[in-house]
Amino acid sequence: MRLRNVPGAADMIAASPFSVNQPEEWKGKWRELFGNDRPVHIEIGMGKGKFLLTLAEKNPDINYIGIEKFSSVLVRAVEKTEEFEGNNLRLIRMDAENLQDVFAEGEIDRIYLNFSDPWPKERHAKRRLTSTRFYERYDHILAKDGQVIFKTDNRGLFDFSLEQTEEAGWKLLDCTLDLHHSEFAKDNVMTEYEKKFSEKGNPICRFTACR
Repeated sequence: MRLRNVPGAADMIAASPFSVNQPEEWKGKWRELFGNDRPVHIEIGMGKGKFLLTLAEKNPDINYIGIEKFSSVLVRAVEKTEEFEGNNLRLIRMDAENLQDVFAEGEIDRIYLNFSDPWPKERHAKRRLTSTRFYERYDHILAKDGQVIFKTDNRGLFDFSLEQTEEAGWKLLDCTLDLHHSEFAKDNVMTEYEKKFSEKGNPICRFTACR
């Protein structure tokens, strides 16, 4: 799907007090940036930001970093931060392939992957954020007891992700094929896509993986 260009998006992102424009400079020092020693959670492919802003508001004792590749999407999250009063949120425009350039070994406590691009063509499988290729990156930046939490309405992508999790040598802490009718529904925070898909009747799949 072709993304619509948003004039001035890059400048608006750069000017936001929540944006980190040179993230490589903070590798190994993210808690220093936040000014505390609290856990750091990241969302890769944060989209328009509803999910992460909700978490940041509900959990002021956790530091959150949102990562989004496209300026035209991230600028919508930046707009939402205008009413955010906390100091536990930062935004980065970057490609997830560069995670190890930005985060040091064991620096991150949790990774959220919400409704990631399924890259449906088989030749693009390595680009999927739940491929073994990306698990290698997560293994480097996650703390020893760190977790990856994945949600999608795409059953094919979910089945692929389960296979890749096992192949990568990780294990599942929980797994459901219908999140909104499971024991995990109570504490679930929905994304924009999740709300849209669930209203259409699509079951939402979710798992939590660790080493």
